[in-house]
Amino acid sequence: MSLTLAVRPTIVDRIVPSSLTADVVLVLAGTALTAAAAQLSIPANPVPFTFQTLAVLLIGSSLGSIRGALSMALYAVLGFVGLPVFAPNADGSHAVGSAALFGATGGYLFGFIIASALVGFLAERKFSSNVLKMFVSYVVGSLAIYAVGVPVLAIVAAQGDFSKALAWGLYPFLLWDAAKAVIAAGLLPSAWALISKLQK
Repeated sequence: MSLTLAVRPTIVDRIVPSSLTADVVLVLAGTALTAAAAQLSIPANPVPFTFQTLAVLLIGSSLGSIRGALSMALYAVLGFVGLPVFAPNADGSHAVGSAALFGATGGYLFGFIIASALVGFLAERKFSSNVLKMFVSYVVGSLAIYAVGVPVLAIVAAQGDFSKALAWGLYPFLLWDAAKAVIAAGLLPSAWALISKLQK
């Protein structure tokens, strides 16, 4: 039994035998990697610069839609129950519980689940093995994160001022995200090429 369909393998399905145990381990690993990436942050108010989005989209592309989304859902749950897995505040503290999940940046956390599922869906259709397609996949995933994150930011922190939310939670990150998109576009296709060569 597995959480994936063998006819739509992702890169991990080429190297990890399909089983429910493997799926659980991969989901936990995806959650742990996202939590670690969140700690690599540059404080900014109200939205910090982090490596979370890179982790979210690489995990979705590597694990596929179901396991990727489950990794992000578990990540959100762990923060909700009080574990310091989200990006630190400027003073080094961590927002947890409902204050984090339903606060100014909570929309981005829900966006992670959607984005990971989307890029995983595309990876199951071989987007992650092609540089251009991987770049497009990253853009689609990033748009999904902002589509949820920015409106919530506008409602919670900007008194409904959408232009202010864009200035706080989108525009400063575009170059940062472009750089991460280039990294993602190179990593997964290179990994696919290496695995294909080793398995010949």
